[in-house]
Amino acid sequence: MDFFTAQDHARRKTGHLVILLILAVLALIAVTTLVIAIAVHLMGGVQPSGPPGSPQTVDLSVQGLASALTFELVAGVAAVVLAIVVLGSLFKQMQLSRGGRAVAEALGGREINLNTRDADERRILNVVEEMAIASGTPVPSVYVLEDESINAFAAGHRPGNAVIGITRGTIRNLTREELQGVVAHEFSHIMHGDMRLNMRLVSVLHGILVIGLLGGTLLRSMRYRRIGGGRRDNSAVAILGMGAALMLIGYAGTFFGNLIKSAVSRQREYLADASAVQFTRNPQGIGGALVKVGTHTRGSYLEAAQAAEFSHLFFGQGLRLGFNRMMATHPPIEDRIKRVMPDWDGRFQVTWPTAQAETETASEDSAKDSAKSARTVGMMAGAAVLTGASARSAIGAMGQPDQRHLDLARATLDALPESIRTAAHEPFAARALMYALLLSQDREVRARQLQSLEQAALPDVYRELQHHAQEVLLLDDQLRLPLVELALPALKSLSEEQARHFRHCMGLLIKADGQVSLFEWTLYQMLLHNMSERDTGSANRKLKDLQPECQVLLSVLAAAGQDDPAEIHAALHAAEKELPFALAPTEEPPGMGALNQAVEKLRRLRPLQKPALLKAMARCIEHSGEIRPAEAELFRAVADMLDCPMPPLLTE
Repeated sequence: MDFFTAQDHARRKTGHLVILLILAVLALIAVTTLVIAIAVHLMGGVQPSGPPGSPQTVDLSVQGLASALTFELVAGVAAVVLAIVVLGSLFKQMQLSRGGRAVAEALGGREINLNTRDADERRILNVVEEMAIASGTPVPSVYVLEDESINAFAAGHRPGNAVIGITRGTIRNLTREELQGVVAHEFSHIMHGDMRLNMRLVSVLHGILVIGLLGGTLLRSMRYRRIGGGRRDNSAVAILGMGAALMLIGYAGTFFGNLIKSAVSRQREYLADASAVQFTRNPQGIGGALVKVGTHTRGSYLEAAQAAEFSHLFFGQGLRLGFNRMMATHPPIEDRIKRVMPDWDGRFQVTWPTAQAETETASEDSAKDSAKSARTVGMMAGAAVLTGASARSAIGAMGQPDQRHLDLARATLDALPESIRTAAHEPFAARALMYALLLSQDREVRARQLQSLEQAALPDVYRELQHHAQEVLLLDDQLRLPLVELALPALKSLSEEQARHFRHCMGLLIKADGQVSLFEWTLYQMLLHNMSERDTGSANRKLKDLQPECQVLLSVLAAAGQDDPAEIHAALHAAEKELPFALAPTEEPPGMGALNQAVEKLRRLRPLQKPALLKAMARCIEHSGEIRPAEAELFRAVADMLDCPMPPLLTE
């Protein structure tokens, strides 16, 4: 399943789940109505069965109950149940509005300091950074759960606010290649839309659970009431019965929702395992991690109080099931291992590495990685060029990166000076690096930029800028976007006020020369997209409905790759072969304001409408035979803003 089909499948699955959950709510309404009808009948339907003073009986005949089921009762119960479910879901949705951070903190996670000295934490951060750059997704923040089990999760509404959570037992007990397998599995959930679907499930299921919680509240209130015989105690009996019924109804609804959640999660786990193998080209990575889960004394079971609520997000089964196998959110671990390692003998036997062996293995892996990186860095610094094939290859690899992209990501990180990599992990210095990327090569313009920034920027940030500016100015163009991606976790940790001031200072730098360059627009929009919670609205637009926006985007892209007007027109003509409409030749490329408005509307494209646009962009790029840095940056930035993770473009 390719990236766009997976995204569309996740979107359609959301619709199917909504239908099933609506049916569950309707069942709740029906059962609740029946319970309340019985309660009303009990409170008002006691009939004398003999002469005065003789025992009284309750008429529970069908006719008697039917008389209590009035339209007003059904409508009122439906309105109350719907209100409870909707308000409960909205409340949970508000709690999760911060994306993956809210989930990680609810599970007791702690964000790993990007400049941590802990060797285990440093190793997992390196793996996550490599995977993110190789897959073209923003580098997510990493949270550690102080739990000795082997488990992990990805959470967030979209790649820009995703986090990776991982237990202490995972980073302590797995080798580097096994960590790569686990992290690649979680990146598959991020790229293929599973993460967004899982977050929606959390909110909706909480709405159903609220009914059971309300029943529990009613039962607890009965502690202070005395229940005895006689007619005047019927109300207390009814409240007690209603509380117990609401608890049963609520948990029945949750059970039904969990069955839906489990059915979806099990299939997506198989797909994520397969993606991890394709990404790393190493079945032993994810397979070895799964074998260790089956061998470990704690397995993948978490102790976090809210683990049940987020059980479908985890890498492995987070809860002990006992006899209730129907509620498993993950396939049997034996089946998962067999799928990625068909030759597995079925025995859970592993050799747990000692600290010395782990250090030696890490040194060997580092030496191998350095040798690979040296070769790739040589290609990056040499005469190799990005061609049209590079763009088409990147589109084909979206959601399915492979070992070549991982090698290039390692090489890219190695090519960045150590001082720059360290600075990208610190919020003050990360802001300074972004300012440095906007500094002009023209000395006069740069002097005006520095003067305005000295007055506006925080003193500590300005000092960091002076320290790193020259080094950033000398960076190869191919390292600019990776540096932005590397700095994102530190920038996303800024408060709302700090982020606002950061954007203001960037605006001053951009406006210093009175015009907005293509790179300035690209950098600003990438940061804005990944640091904010801008909602695109529903993704329901077709490409043919956005012809003017496509015209603007492709005109800017064509002008970035060609200087001759005739070649610009030829590039547009090549691009329109992938589109359901023709493109008009333009005398002057549109401005950055028009480009911004166009991309905002194009973000609402349906998943299966996006490939045509990206292929049109690739056609436009390949027309000249090679890709300029400005073209490559715009190509990948637009893909990022469309929430399409574009892997690095590979050289021939």
